[in-house]
Amino acid sequence: MAEIWPGNTKCTVMLSFDLDGASALLHRTPEAAKHPSRVSASEFGPNVGVHRILDLLDRYEIPASFFVPGWIAERNEDTVRDIVRRGHEIGHHGYMHEPPGSMDADEEAEVLDRGVRILEEIAGQRPLGYRSPSWELTQHSLGFLAERGFVYDSSLMGHDAPYFVDSPNGRLVEIPVSWSLDDAPYYAFSPGRGSMNTPGDVYEAWEWEFDGAYQYGTAFILTMHPHISGRLARLQVLERLIRYIRGHDHVAFERHIDVAESWRDNERE
Repeated sequence: MAEIWPGNTKCTVMLSFDLDGASALLHRTPEAAKHPSRVSASEFGPNVGVHRILDLLDRYEIPASFFVPGWIAERNEDTVRDIVRRGHEIGHHGYMHEPPGSMDADEEAEVLDRGVRILEEIAGQRPLGYRSPSWELTQHSLGFLAERGFVYDSSLMGHDAPYFVDSPNGRLVEIPVSWSLDDAPYYAFSPGRGSMNTPGDVYEAWEWEFDGAYQYGTAFILTMHPHISGRLARLQVLERLIRYIRGHDHVAFERHIDVAESWRDNERE
């Protein structure tokens, strides 16, 4: 594979966190509001997990991208501002974690605009990146994003390095995702629905994934959720992985937006 990164960078690492809180649970299953235990497991993310993650990123001086539903931002304004203050990116993640496929085009556009307004007001900056709830897009989604000035989407799986996607309203950079690089399939648990992987299993899987990205000079793009990876043993997985990655030469840790803007600008040159 041809070299794709600037300078002597061999592999770019992008850490991202979807701060869903209880938004996904309550949108998907409104009656869950009657079950405080289920809700509390999700609320752990904005209440506890995200603060541990921010402190960990500070210790290693790593910038990251946080995708925040508008509903969560409204209820955690200080946390959103703290994420920005520490140098991280705030990206769009719906309002109530609504999968676009569950809405018609007008509803999808309204949710997108609502989230933009909320994040811009609270974070003090307009979001330029979008990650679809449940990684689901419609035939309208990319056009809506380009029309509103987004630089990138991070919901598709067509490559393991950034690539371009076209829409009727312009071209976007795609920062791809992968189920094998998402903490939810490994750790998510509901009673009666199977067992969780151990932190050791997850670390081993992600170490293998990084080794592949490093060998072939692509990107290592990790998606995590503070209510999942903010738990202590799982946070140790992330810290151990950071140390492992830092042991390799010519690796850069970047925010999604910085990589996307670089790809966009280099295409124009």
